[in-house]
Amino acid sequence: MQLIKKTFAIPRIIYLFIPILIISFLLTKLPSSAVEVSSIEFIGEATLPKGLIFKKTEVGGLSGITYDAKNNLYYAISDDRGQKAAARFYTLKIDLSKGSLKKSGVIPIDVTTLLNENARTFRPSETDTEGIALTNKSTIFISSEGDAAKLINPFIKEFSLSSGKEITTLPIPNKFLPDKAGKQGIRNNLAFESLTITPDKKNIFTATENALIQDGVAAKPNIGSPCRILQYNLLNSQPEKEFLYQTEPVSPFLNLTGKFASGLPDLLTLDNQGHFLSLERSFTGLGFAISLFQVSLEQADDIHHIDSLLAIDFKNIKPVQKKLLLDLRTLDVLLDNIEGLTLGPKLPDGQQSLILVSDNNFNSLQRTQILAFKMKIETPLIRLLRRLLPNLNR
Repeated sequence: MQLIKKTFAIPRIIYLFIPILIISFLLTKLPSSAVEVSSIEFIGEATLPKGLIFKKTEVGGLSGITYDAKNNLYYAISDDRGQKAAARFYTLKIDLSKGSLKKSGVIPIDVTTLLNENARTFRPSETDTEGIALTNKSTIFISSEGDAAKLINPFIKEFSLSSGKEITTLPIPNKFLPDKAGKQGIRNNLAFESLTITPDKKNIFTATENALIQDGVAAKPNIGSPCRILQYNLLNSQPEKEFLYQTEPVSPFLNLTGKFASGLPDLLTLDNQGHFLSLERSFTGLGFAISLFQVSLEQADDIHHIDSLLAIDFKNIKPVQKKLLLDLRTLDVLLDNIEGLTLGPKLPDGQQSLILVSDNNFNSLQRTQILAFKMKIETPLIRLLRRLLPNLNR
């Protein structure tokens, strides 16, 4: 009898391993190991007081934001071109401890002035700092749009988190640099607004807010613009790849002012395999249109060797894939000029938080607005289990 029990014990062990083997096999057949955002839920809004003065600077123009998980702090870059104070970034506390953001849940706690390689402040109009991304070395990268009209080049520089002093500068490919003839390079105020680093800290990405002059038209009512995503290898500090990102055409609504602007102000990496959140922002004549997309580089063509999209038939180029996650106009919120986004901490229920911030343009009619969201992010394994077990979490 004991021998019989031992004989039948072996298959039981095998039975335990069969599901593991099946799942492992199916995982190898998945198209990618990418995470996927399955839902986004709005969990609160906060605004900073208009004209807020903090440590002798006016808090405003917050165009990019990044999260320091180790210290539970946020760093937000101001795009002040030195008119209100020297180029700078702010350290913020954002309270999500209760699983939502209250109206008074955002507090500035510090401001850091940016210093150039000579340890001096940048001259007025020398910078238009828009993007910010934290490294794991107590440093931050910051992007500047430059000024195409004045032939001031855009830049991506690394700064000390504590002192604000410049450490390194990443080389910018020539095709992005403005020229005297106005026939190539960035458009004024439509350049490197975005900046994001992969979780493994091996790559950093930025993107043009609209098309380079030699690539196509700037966004117009009902017409999108072909932007470029630029990928750098942080192991050698060199640009590696570029990808075509097409912004959505947006219709103006009751555009009595005749003003219209639309583009790609920020990107946020979700993993190390080329998957992002993207933020598209438009001024439509009557308020702002803000949309969040999930973006994949998996099937996109590398276009770094193409200097001008207009010089070729770029209809055959595969752009990045996009999926609309949320049109913020569906929220019961008066939207301002949202330009930056970052992941925040895990919320009390274990879900991932997401923070968006607005650039008030130092305009008395606008606000520094912070929006918080709860995101449900699924790994390939969870998605596979949902296919195998449809009643999971029901």
